[in-house]
Amino acid sequence: MKMTQAELEKIIAAPGNICLRGEDLRGADLRQADLTHADLTHADLRQADLSSAELRYVELSSANLRGANLRGVNLFGANLRGVNLFGANLFGANLKHADLSSANLKHADLSSANLKGANLSSATLRGADMSGAELRDANLFFADMSGADMRDADLRDADLRCAKLAGADLRHADLNRANLRHANLIEADLNRANLRGADLRGAKK
Repeated sequence: MKMTQAELEKIIAAPGNICLRGEDLRGADLRQADLTHADLTHADLRQADLSSAELRYVELSSANLRGANLRGVNLFGANLRGVNLFGANLFGANLKHADLSSANLKHADLSSANLKGANLSSATLRGADMSGAELRDANLFFADMSGADMRDADLRDADLRCAKLAGADLRHADLNRANLRHANLIEADLNRANLRGADLRGAKK
């Protein structure tokens, strides 16, 4: 049963750790809410508004955030394994050191987001907007970024082994010392990208 806004606000205001595991929170208004360390595993947050919320170290594994507004949210160190973020707005979000392994980020807006040191291994980012994103030291092993907009992205020292970057727009991206071994770069636009020190052994171009 869908939780009402009043019930949700009561739980958030109560002392102690917040547990919203598996709750139906579709369309909930969580703007600027402090959900640090909250358990939202398997929660349904489709179309929810979490803009500018504090979600540090939150448990969101396997949650459904399709179409949610996460603009400017702080997800530092959060567990987002297997989360559904299809079409979500993550513009300017802080995802530093977050675990997004196997997450669905198709057509998500990650422009200007901070993903430094984040784990995006096996994540799906097809058609995502990652322009200007900070991805230094990020783990993108086997991630699918086919057709993604990665213009001006900072990918220094990123692990892009076996990543799918076919048709991706990497113009002006910084790939200094990035590991691109066996990556698929077919029809990727690398115009003016910095590939100094990048490992391209076995990459398909």
